[in-house]
Amino acid sequence: MPYDVRNRLSDLRRAFHRHPEPGWREFRTTARVVEELERIGVDEVAVGREALAVDERMAVPPASELEPWLERAREAGVRSDILERTADGHTGVVAVLEQGDGPCIGLRVDLDAISMQESAESDHRPVAEGFRSEHDGYMHACGHDAHLAIALGTLEAVKESEFEGTLKIFFQPAEEISGGGKAMAETGYLDDVDYLLALHIGLDHPTGEIVAGIEKPLAMAHLTATFEGASAHAGKAPNEGANAMQAAATAVQNAYAIPRHSDGMTRINVGHIEGGTASNVIAEEVAIEAEVRGETTALMEYMRTELERVLYAAAEMHDCDVAPRVISESPRVDSHPALRDLVGNVAWEVEGVDRVIPTEEFGVSEDVTYLMQRVQDNGGLASYVLVGTDHPTSHHTPTFDIDESSLEIGTSLLSETAIELSQRPV
Repeated sequence: MPYDVRNRLSDLRRAFHRHPEPGWREFRTTARVVEELERIGVDEVAVGREALAVDERMAVPPASELEPWLERAREAGVRSDILERTADGHTGVVAVLEQGDGPCIGLRVDLDAISMQESAESDHRPVAEGFRSEHDGYMHACGHDAHLAIALGTLEAVKESEFEGTLKIFFQPAEEISGGGKAMAETGYLDDVDYLLALHIGLDHPTGEIVAGIEKPLAMAHLTATFEGASAHAGKAPNEGANAMQAAATAVQNAYAIPRHSDGMTRINVGHIEGGTASNVIAEEVAIEAEVRGETTALMEYMRTELERVLYAAAEMHDCDVAPRVISESPRVDSHPALRDLVGNVAWEVEGVDRVIPTEEFGVSEDVTYLMQRVQDNGGLASYVLVGTDHPTSHHTPTFDIDESSLEIGTSLLSETAIELSQRPV
């Protein structure tokens, strides 16, 4: 790959890294993507509400959390026309490149960052080389900045090639909170996609290693539940209260006692609990946040139903009310073997690739499965590809970073796969 292209990929990745934004607040990120698309030149750019089935968005923060990020983008000089189209948490882009007759190929990447403070240690490369996060408390700790650079590089490479067909790139918001996949899957832009590729870097695979298509991503659901009771003096009249703290504690304990299922693996976790006012006051309101996962969508739904049953039973036991709510969820969808095999064959011809793994179990969850499901339900094929990269520490840690040579490998792999599919469909 030419030296100037390598530098451009690195510069793009670092620009995104400096300005991380959380789910549904990726205003500046969306704008930078649009500007790059205009520079490259495509036939259609759908932004914000145009790129989303608005009513299908999940885990959308309240306006009080959206507005500061919109204002920050405005102060940074982001174009007003893009801010108008993305206001109220309508981030995301779909780009369409039409280049003759041939199959329609989709590529999905994610926009959002992690709510985490990036390391300020001098040996952390983004610090040493001047591209550490400028947004306090947020960082690209999962590689989405690299995904964006690879997608834009892929688009440019495909446009300059002999590719014949249509390429659609889905720049999806809110992956980390599993909020944007369904909204992007339901727009109609996927209805004519014959092949969908999705991408993740790293995940404990070193630079030069490719996984052609993952299997067994876990189906997942995030839930919140607020227990409402009645306050009372804990010393003088505890009998007059309805203890929301006790109801929540009962629910947490019993949630972990939900029976495992003989059909496959299940998971549950209560990760956050908040409520109460003082040690001498019977708690009137307590909220919990939990998640369930399953090896299949049906197993996840089993866990979700059982958790809701536990929540209602705990509330009734302690004379409280409870309001469970599913914040976001995603199904299990596997990579298609035929497309997976083609990706693997292409990977062996990519410079810098020294190992190709046909498939492996994913073990976590990803809402790209909504897009994969939509394509495969319409008769197309989908594969979730892992591009290895050396990362000094694990994903979702303050010192996460990548080997930027993997940007070239990912760009070459995806662009060459698109070209191969346009010439020799599977």
